Amino acid sequence: MTQSQKSIVNLAAYPIADTKAPARAQTVERFRNELESRQYCVLPGFVLPEMCDQLVKEVRQRLPNAYGNNSRRNCYLQRQGDSTRPDDHPSNKLFDASYRMLAYDLFDEGSLLRSLYTWEPLRAFVADIVGAETLHLSEDPYQPANVLCYGPGDRSAWHFDSTSAFTMTLMLQAAEAGGDFMISPHTRNEAGQDDAGKLQKLRSVLDGDETHVVTVPREPGALVIFRGCTSVHCVSPVEGDTDRLMAVFVYEDEPGVIGDPEVNRTVYGPRTALAQ
Repeated sequence: MTQSQKSIVNLAAYPIADTKAPARAQTVERFRNELESRQYCVLPGFVLPEMCDQLVKEVRQRLPNAYGNNSRRNCYLQRQGDSTRPDDHPSNKLFDASYRMLAYDLFDEGSLLRSLYTWEPLRAFVADIVGAETLHLSEDPYQPANVLCYGPGDRSAWHFDSTSAFTMTLMLQAAEAGGDFMISPHTRNEAGQDDAGKLQKLRSVLDGDETHVVTVPREPGALVIFRGCTSVHCVSPVEGDTDRLMAVFVYEDEPGVIGDPEVNRTVYGPRTALAQ
């Protein structure tokens, strides 16, 4: 454990470095139970304020190299609907999304973002919360830790994540207004399929009914872990001149995992294809 890694996380509030400490076990149990019952858990103040400021500076220095994404997709991240299904099926409801993306390779080896992502105690802590025996670093050149940057009017439309059992994000900078993280738990089953009850719930969410929607409060430095593959979620449009900056950390169940090159090209830009 390097000094920089020790100084990033608020270890007084989250004693994660000592795997044998009773306080760590209690912390794990608390957030594991929250994740199980709500499908998300929030760890406020996980990163120290001064370190969060430094992370924001790292991101701002690299913003000119961010790749802009503008897409229109359904909640399954498909660009086209399904003509074999009824018009009101979720697969045939397309929504606009826009943001900029900073890929992992834009951050050097000594960056705080990489230091936090590769810190083994963090990976072990997350594995214990999500119920994984072991989590591994992604070996993709672009995906391991990246930053979503939302400017005025940008948003993330209602969607499910990929087949990963969990999604992990760290809020670095909040927008002046908007940019709310909204989630509707249990809107798809564990196999990533729709059943009748969940499908009706999903339809209502996509139609604007917020009865089953939770707006999750998050301040800079807050870590969030959620079941994005079974709980539809979005980020509401950002308002004001302050960018919403959010880091996404990708850990894998198996070693040596490299992402889909086409996904990388779409998300991080054509330069990823030229680098192959």
